Amino acid sequence: MGDTGRILGLDVGEVRIGVAISDPLGIIAQPREVIRCTSPERDIEAIGAIVEATGAVRIVVGMPLNQNGVPGPQAEKVLAFIERLRGALGLEIVTQDERFSTAAAKRALIAANVSRKVRKKVIDKVAAQHILQTYLDRRARQKTRKHPR
Repeated sequence: MGDTGRILGLDVGEVRIGVAISDPLGIIAQPREVIRCTSPERDIEAIGAIVEATGAVRIVVGMPLNQNGVPGPQAEKVLAFIERLRGALGLEIVTQDERFSTAAAKRALIAANVSRKVRKKVIDKVAAQHILQTYLDRRARQKTRKHPR
């Protein structure tokens, strides 16, 4: 798939799915919203509506790995969700190590002096932003290595 177009970032949890979106050039990630999980079908429908509204061309899903980098039980659930999502939307879906994304999001929100009450509401979409930005930065570094000036 091409290298231009908006990219959706997801932090998939059992209760909530944090959503972030990139700019059209795929440089900067912004938090978008939080989907409250109800059923896989409805969750996928909600993600599909966001894809349609934003014109996203790819999805990056945070992969929950253990501290040692090995996928654990939660990773298996996320992989199963990714397969359902891929089947329903037909988009390219890639994974990004999400270790420490929630901790990084929490630190950023605390540094911005966001209240605990507000943090609870936005932490998932800020974690999705962190996951997506990590992916975008990694992709940019790879492009630079392939095409040095």
